[in-house]
Amino acid sequence: MAKKPTAADAQLILQLYDLRREPEMRKARKWWGSFSPSNADDFMEIANAFAVPENAWLRQVLGYWDMAASLVLRGALNEELFFDNGGEMWFIFSKVSPFLKEIRAKMKSPQMLARVEKLATKTKEGRERLKTMEARQESRRVALAAKTS
Repeated sequence: MAKKPTAADAQLILQLYDLRREPEMRKARKWWGSFSPSNADDFMEIANAFAVPENAWLRQVLGYWDMAASLVLRGALNEELFFDNGGEMWFIFSKVSPFLKEIRAKMKSPQMLARVEKLATKTKEGRERLKTMEARQESRRVALAAKTS
């Protein structure tokens, strides 16, 4: 991969942005904003509920970020440019990363989010971003639990 982003990289970033603006993707991203699983079972409840829109939204957003991560990892998109513009990937991943191993086991899918995980944790800066996002998510989980008790 070229060290310096190219015009093609910029175009791909803009295309990825446009995909995020598609109406159903907007619904899916909005839902992910409020989805705050406390454990693998919370995730599995949605993952196994094929008849509800949240199931499709869960798969749509995870599939989108897995695809975007693949583009970076395979060299089709400059990593630094993606890092500057793909913060939402870390936000989404931080919601499931604390119990991802258990989710993979329950889904019998050992490669689930493997590309997202690899990209999110590839650099020190990425690991720090993930750690910050995980801390925010944990604070949110605690606050939500306090509200319901």
